Amino acid sequence: MSWSPLPDLEYAVVGGLRIAFRRVGAGPPLVLLHGALCDSRVWHAQLADLSDEFTVVAWDAPGCGGSADPPETFRLPEYADRLAELVAALGLTRPHILGHSFGAGLALELYRRHPSLPSSLLLAGGYAGWAGSLPPEAVEQRRHAALAVAQQLSHGRFSPESVPGLFSSAMSDDQAAYLAQIMSDIRPAATRVMAHGFAEADLRDVLPLIEVPTLLLYGSLDERSPLAIAEQLFASIPDAQLVVLPGLGHESYFESPTVFDGQVRRFLADIP
Repeated sequence: MSWSPLPDLEYAVVGGLRIAFRRVGAGPPLVLLHGALCDSRVWHAQLADLSDEFTVVAWDAPGCGGSADPPETFRLPEYADRLAELVAALGLTRPHILGHSFGAGLALELYRRHPSLPSSLLLAGGYAGWAGSLPPEAVEQRRHAALAVAQQLSHGRFSPESVPGLFSSAMSDDQAAYLAQIMSDIRPAATRVMAHGFAEADLRDVLPLIEVPTLLLYGSLDERSPLAIAEQLFASIPDAQLVVLPGLGHESYFESPTVFDGQVRRFLADIP
């Protein structure tokens, strides 16, 4: 697979933190929120593919990529407020918000705290927070595993393939190598803060309050966020569409950008 050049990082200071982001294209704004153990580079294909129709902005969440580390007390509300401030600083009017995994939970928290900001929500492999979608024992297992990853990162690189369900058989060898490179660059502070924030997040109460069009995108082979979670969200969000992507796993946007981006375009085409 050949990779087109990424847009250069740009920077803005919001809430006292330097936030990095990539911006490309023209048209209605579409903001991309990566998951944990990632940064904006994971949206490589979407930045190239969707910028013919949208102004695509992919942020590096605090602690990731080129963004400054957040305080250890940071939780999902603080991430959402920094995101809202970045959207305002860039002059983006009612953007579409597309989030993956942790980023999907962040999109829900953004809606809770700033409901007039998004024009639509696109949630890929999402949760209503770990506490809102998983049994307590599973939440603590994931928190413990993420903190172990942070410990590994503080002593060098770790192997993303060691995280169960992260890489599926749908991912090619070169895709897996590129994603592993991105994930091995993540920093311990962000890993700890995101783990605690998502383990404590229960977003079920906001789901029935969502009044913007919402797309739920899940890979049929997703082991991290299986279809049972998708169905819970679909049953709770009033104006939601659920699309299951056959043969794809948790990183569906990365495994098959053509299929994933086609669903994004289809959904957004129906929104004024």
